[in-house]
Amino acid sequence: MAEKINWGVLGNAEIARVCVIPAIQRSGNGLVRALATRSPESGGRVVATNHIKHLYRSYDDLLADPEIQAVYIPLPNHLHHPWTLKALQAGKHVLCEKPLACNEGEAQEMVDAATNAGLLLMEGLMYRFHPRSQRIKEMAANGAIGSIYLVRSAFCYPMDSELLKSGHNARLKPDMGGGVLLDVGCYGVSVARWLLDKEPTLLQAQAVFHPAGVDVHLVGSLRFSDDGFATLEASFISALQQTYSIVGSEGAIELPHDAFIPWEKDSVFTVRRKDQEVGQEHVVPGVDEYRLMVEHFADAVSGKTVLALSPQESIRNMRVLDALAKAARTGSTVALEPDTVNVSRSS
Repeated sequence: MAEKINWGVLGNAEIARVCVIPAIQRSGNGLVRALATRSPESGGRVVATNHIKHLYRSYDDLLADPEIQAVYIPLPNHLHHPWTLKALQAGKHVLCEKPLACNEGEAQEMVDAATNAGLLLMEGLMYRFHPRSQRIKEMAANGAIGSIYLVRSAFCYPMDSELLKSGHNARLKPDMGGGVLLDVGCYGVSVARWLLDKEPTLLQAQAVFHPAGVDVHLVGSLRFSDDGFATLEASFISALQQTYSIVGSEGAIELPHDAFIPWEKDSVFTVRRKDQEVGQEHVVPGVDEYRLMVEHFADAVSGKTVLALSPQESIRNMRVLDALAKAARTGSTVALEPDTVNVSRSS
């Protein structure tokens, strides 16, 4: 195995250009060998800026490159499933942008294909790799705030009003896996399940829907066993929110509005005792969480570690997203059966 993993990137999405391609190029164990895009002019600028060796005009041509070992897929949501399957069939490990799929059934098929091929598949939930996230998870698990009773999260941002009106964006198209729940609500579901370390049993949601049919403003609640709750807010029409907090029997942990994407600046969080109005601020030195994510994935490809975020974990997250979507559309409380993921739980 080469010292550095050769990556290919399918699509010239902004998340790839701004975050993931630069992160791979700065990583210690990976290199972007090829970019495939149907917009070769803009792709040419990305290739030149990031010193990428090959520019392919077809995704299939990139997958046929025998030197590429891992593929990053930042395509619109509805293309995650087919192109992950094609990449796995071509013998490539896959890091797929969140959400892993458009529904649990697609996610299960993708995970089964990776398992059968003996290849790795991971969802790009980069916040899990930030030292602040990991420190908070460790503190919560070790009882720093007592028994956890509530996780609150919000990921909202105001989409351009003209764009909202026109509907000319993949996030606003039902047939492209649009909607705010899949776009950013997936973070709230993920962080709640991660911090509470269990699966919800009852779910409720209300949403405002775009004329095209996708949800653009959503509030959801999740009931867990042992008196645990989680609430999440996700919106394309409200002011910026990007935060979560954890409330326990002995205190609370609170984050500012950079909870999932703190970029590379120093990040902070506050711990309050149960009787305090103002808590103690903790500072975590700035890092590139995207770089940490791709380095972790490349180490797993090289056999140096196991995936910290298993694909089974992503199936479970998708299952909850499906239930919240159903609750929002029907106005009903949705009950989830005990875990039925077709694999042993490993995370």
